[in-house]
Amino acid sequence: MSHPRKLFVNLYWHMHQPDYRDYLTGEYVLPWTYLHAIKDYTDMAYHLEQNPRAKATFNFVPVLLDQLEDYAEQFASNQMRDPLLALFLTGDGNALTAGQRKLIIESCFKSNHNKMIEPFPRYRHLYELFKMSDAYGAESLDYLSDQYMLDLLVWYHLAWTGESVRREEELIARLMAKGGQFNASDRRELFDLMGRLISGIIPRYRALQEAGRIELSSTPHYHPILPLLLDFNAARDSMRDVVLPESPRYPGGLQRAKAHIQSAIDSHFRRFGEVPRGMWPAEGGVSHPALMLLAEQGMTWAATGEGVLANSLRNIYGDGGLPPRQHYLYKPYRVTDGRHEIVGFFRDDRLSDKIGFEYSKWHGTDAVNDFVRELEHIWHITDPNETPVVSIILDGENAWEYYPYNAYHFLSDLYQSLAGHNHIEMSTFSEVVQHCSNVSGDEELLELESFHGANIALENLPAICSGSWVYGTFSTWIGSQDKNRGWDLLCEAKKNYDLCMSGKRLNAAEKALAERQLGDCEGSDWFWWFGDYNSAMSVQSFDHLYRRNLANLYRILKLPVPKILNKAISLGGGEPEGGGTMRRGAEI
Repeated sequence: MSHPRKLFVNLYWHMHQPDYRDYLTGEYVLPWTYLHAIKDYTDMAYHLEQNPRAKATFNFVPVLLDQLEDYAEQFASNQMRDPLLALFLTGDGNALTAGQRKLIIESCFKSNHNKMIEPFPRYRHLYELFKMSDAYGAESLDYLSDQYMLDLLVWYHLAWTGESVRREEELIARLMAKGGQFNASDRRELFDLMGRLISGIIPRYRALQEAGRIELSSTPHYHPILPLLLDFNAARDSMRDVVLPESPRYPGGLQRAKAHIQSAIDSHFRRFGEVPRGMWPAEGGVSHPALMLLAEQGMTWAATGEGVLANSLRNIYGDGGLPPRQHYLYKPYRVTDGRHEIVGFFRDDRLSDKIGFEYSKWHGTDAVNDFVRELEHIWHITDPNETPVVSIILDGENAWEYYPYNAYHFLSDLYQSLAGHNHIEMSTFSEVVQHCSNVSGDEELLELESFHGANIALENLPAICSGSWVYGTFSTWIGSQDKNRGWDLLCEAKKNYDLCMSGKRLNAAEKALAERQLGDCEGSDWFWWFGDYNSAMSVQSFDHLYRRNLANLYRILKLPVPKILNKAISLGGGEPEGGGTMRRGAEI
């Protein structure tokens, strides 16, 4: 029996938030983890649950899972260490403090105004009252009552609730219909619902994995850029003239990279019942040594950006230049050092960025039809003797607030259209890797109907050019004055850490806390936000939290905090697309 030629599409949703906790107090400084939990992580699970024929891969960064479990424990105990959530437990008649009122005003309009405030008349009215009062000076805000503040608190969280929750939970419809004058009972019911949503996230994704509906992958624990931990000079592969930090290298980077990887594997097994078969290296950051570290730890595949592949192939083709992208992009590649090997998948930047930045402006059906036409075009222009594999990779959380209804209609139609298409097959990375192994006779044939007749070419990539998913370089994280200063401050803290950890200065519990705090400081997110092109408000938040983390590390090590940590690293001042939480894979 002959089978029609297929096109395999790997949808890869990356779920990540940096750690927003102060490790000394346990208090959350920013609310983004739990807000994305009640909105995006719930909705994304729902769409797979509602589309039995759909498949996708989800990447959960361990530091995000750490926070989700921490929030679940807070809700279970009613001991909230997130100051915004703690306000839900305020009783009727209890006056808010000036600090609580300030927190509500500063927090509860941080939404996409067009998609998350304007559609709700009562929430919009609260915003209009605020703007009217604010126009007469900060003192006029005192005339806004505590009831106003608590209603604002409720509406902010109603707007951040996932569309699937609005459609499934009677409570949300009832509160929205009530519109205002929310009492302690209303707030408590919403509080309890948020707790159930957050505590259910990990079990829901585990159930989807066990049902064979999704694959779950991981990232080194605190989201560090492995190639830069190993060697700052990795940045020169794709940026020859880059100015690097004054520190020649990150001290002990190899040991730290291994620790992040092993911790991620342990975290994944504990939460999902099996070790991950693949990883999204933080920021798609790869180098040959970094990929071989992942392979040594048992990873069979990793994914990164299209620019990395293009730069790698340019080094091979030389002056001859790259062939058209349909001849090289839509296939996996084997990377090896002779002892270990790993299969690399590369993001289709154009299609991924259409979902991230363009389709939110389209009618949902038109966007899905365009996406399917793009895939059909790839199917037509690629080698008819090969089965193309298209990797669509982007954040699973940040794009949706720019879509109507949190992309409910777009995602529902997308899964239905792809799952029902005649020659497009939704797949996971491990399924593709396993089939590629079958080609060389390493394993038994897959018992998957969709792979019958498939001929997936697995190319060898002799050398990989170090880089990330953004532009194929590390320019988002190193090379500018403020980013390099961030690295130098971290390197100095790491030297002090090494000295203290090798002696008897700290007991076992203090050493464990110091290692966690160091891991948090090594995350990529802090360097992402340094830069004048980002907004001043976002830069201020992340700059302050990074320096606070470094200062806490010194305190845990029982060392004086350097005065330089009182000085801002970066100021911002730009207006980046998508608020700066997302970037395009290629410059436009």
